[in-house]
Amino acid sequence: MATPEEAQERTLELLEQIVDALDLDAQIDVAIKDGEVTGTLEGDDLGLFIGKHGQTIDAVQHLAARIIQRDAGEGERIRVEIDAAGYRERRREQLEQQAEEAAEKALSDESAIDLPAMNAAERRIVHQYLRDREDVDTHSEGDEPRRYLVITPVIT
Repeated sequence: MATPEEAQERTLELLEQIVDALDLDAQIDVAIKDGEVTGTLEGDDLGLFIGKHGQTIDAVQHLAARIIQRDAGEGERIRVEIDAAGYRERRREQLEQQAEEAAEKALSDESAIDLPAMNAAERRIVHQYLRDREDVDTHSEGDEPRRYLVITPVIT
């Protein structure tokens, strides 16, 4: 069974290896908060680490999670989030804005609006952002990797 400290150390080692392999100049910080391991990179020119549409950073996050889960106990789940240069927060803001605009369009058109395909973490952000609204519902459709979110107006 991996302890949170072991998970933190494995994540740091992975990030250091990737930063070295990509020849990036980045400061790496890995912390544990509320049972979640968070790896953060800061530096100039981290676009290569983030990748097109966040594909590289998502792959690194997935790899880190797999490494940690391999050593975790049965039923034990340690969440992992990897961020670089504030990418995750910027992306969250984009998704929330997109969700807001789609919700308003669904209401004005009185029809369902499909958002573009996105990964599970991004769909979760949109679901959570809109969950307290009583005028729209959200659900996911399709199969990975083309699973997408649908925003439907609630007609009363």
